[in-house]
Amino acid sequence: MNTVRLTTAQALVRFLAHQYSERDGQEQRLLPGVWGIFGHGNVAGIGQALLQAAVTKEADLPYYLARNEQGMVHASVAYAKMRDRLAAFACTASTGPGSTNMITGAALATTNRLPVLLLPSDMFATRAADPVLQQLEDTRGGDVTVNDAFRAVSKYFDRISRPEQLIPAALAAMRVLTDPVETGAVTLALPQDVQAEAYDWPIEFFRRRVWHVGRPVPEPAAVERAAQLLRQARKPLIVAGGGAVYSGAETALRAFAEATGIPVADTHAGKGAVPWDHPYAVGGIGSTGSYAANELAREADVVLGIGTRYSDFTTASHTVFANPDVTFVNLNVARLDAVKHSAEPLVADARLGIQALAGALTDWEVPAEYRTLTRRLIARTREIEEECFHVGHGPLPAQTQILGALNDVLDDRAVVINAAGSLPGDLQQLWRARDPKAYHVEYAYSCMGYEIAAGVGVKMADPTREVVVLVGDGSYLMMAQEIVTMISEGLKVIVVLVQNHGFASIGALSESLGSQRFGTKYRYRDSDSGLLDGEVLPVDLAANASSLGADVLHATSVDAFRSAMEKAKAATRTTVVHVETDLYGPNPPGHGWWDVPVSQISALDTTRAAYDAYAAHKQTQRHYL
Repeated sequence: MNTVRLTTAQALVRFLAHQYSERDGQEQRLLPGVWGIFGHGNVAGIGQALLQAAVTKEADLPYYLARNEQGMVHASVAYAKMRDRLAAFACTASTGPGSTNMITGAALATTNRLPVLLLPSDMFATRAADPVLQQLEDTRGGDVTVNDAFRAVSKYFDRISRPEQLIPAALAAMRVLTDPVETGAVTLALPQDVQAEAYDWPIEFFRRRVWHVGRPVPEPAAVERAAQLLRQARKPLIVAGGGAVYSGAETALRAFAEATGIPVADTHAGKGAVPWDHPYAVGGIGSTGSYAANELAREADVVLGIGTRYSDFTTASHTVFANPDVTFVNLNVARLDAVKHSAEPLVADARLGIQALAGALTDWEVPAEYRTLTRRLIARTREIEEECFHVGHGPLPAQTQILGALNDVLDDRAVVINAAGSLPGDLQQLWRARDPKAYHVEYAYSCMGYEIAAGVGVKMADPTREVVVLVGDGSYLMMAQEIVTMISEGLKVIVVLVQNHGFASIGALSESLGSQRFGTKYRYRDSDSGLLDGEVLPVDLAANASSLGADVLHATSVDAFRSAMEKAKAATRTTVVHVETDLYGPNPPGHGWWDVPVSQISALDTTRAAYDAYAAHKQTQRHYL
């Protein structure tokens, strides 16, 4: 057997550089590069291997420097999302806190079912120097390290305690990364001594490998069962999730809706699969859903879920599908999701499944009066949107007015990124996406701090698009460091920084639950009350963004915001548009509910009143059996 002598780290770098994915005859690099921050745990292992690869050209695996380990995982996940899960980055971090900083990013990746390869450094496999710097000493066993925390949030985890263990582990890692059903965070923990240990590797380990991402074909009998249920429907509704986008099912879905007349609601991950102005697009569904989508959902007799995992926001905590006889048909590549809500499962690729259903329903469409109802509800929804966009609030504008202006100034291919706070709810109702990649809201994990780092990954995935990071001051304060990465990599991103001096989303939620916005405002501590409800803090986030290297524009009104956005679009480097909005809204009208438990007993009148309202909503909650 022909072999080559390399360290474990050098072998891993060479292996990763030769991995490709393929779908529908199109090949691409599975791992186009490695993000990293070096410390004593990986600088002489993975760090040396990446340097050697760059200098000798023995492996094409570029290195990218991040400023925060969690941030680099977010950037990687955003890249994978833009690339329909067909490409992913690896992330290397040093021992201890450098590695555990990646755990939140790992949880986000796995919850969103997006691939990322994590390479946390680990303690000495030989234990020759125990306890080394940053080592956890666990009385339960000598093989426990902080990296065991990755097990719960990884779809695959392995610790490489001998060089030869890398061979099966690396192959297993690629299998999971390229499996649409199993994908998520993949973690290979690398003890720092093993990274630098040499071994005679079989040459065949480094051959060019193409991992084929298939399209599971729907079972004919399952198609017929699903079609039979739809034929009986009088008020069916489609819920399009992320799977409709990842499978490239947009064209098939639009044609299916037009042929059958079934209206299409969407989740955050599915928004844009059908353009907002399509005659059967009824908008976001669920807790923060649109008027049209939620009205149709309440009476729907058959719900066709396509590529959705039915989060509590999608179902409004099991209240939005209110028809007592509602039946579900779930088209999903993952059986886990296909059988949810006692559904008739159609386990298949979304695009092929839609095409199969279309073929089985060529002689069927919804009643004419249902098409008329759909058009009427959409018209009312448009009126609600326009009212939000032009509410005329002052002296500070409402956030909805800023979103209206942003809708106007961006073209159809511009990507809007968000993840947490009050913005996702406003966006689900108000954002008008015509392109399946134009709406990039991470709402499976809803991670504060995702937005700016994600802007890096999205721009790298498609440099031809305008990338707009929409971030509140709460998320900005969590993680703004990757603005520096945008500057160092020469990436042009627009960051719209919406400052309202508090947590608008949780503040409004707190108020609705009787907790009086406690702990949700950025204020001095009041000497009399002892609470954080004094004067507004003198925080200058615009100055902070400027100090990180970005150009900064200020807007104090909606018109000024429009003007600033035009300047930012014309710019050639990362630009932050800073605008202040009213912490207290007004927000879009609510059409759904979200189950957040309220204290059953309380000394506060506001909490007692909130519990009465909560108990009433709980009466409408149900299992779908």
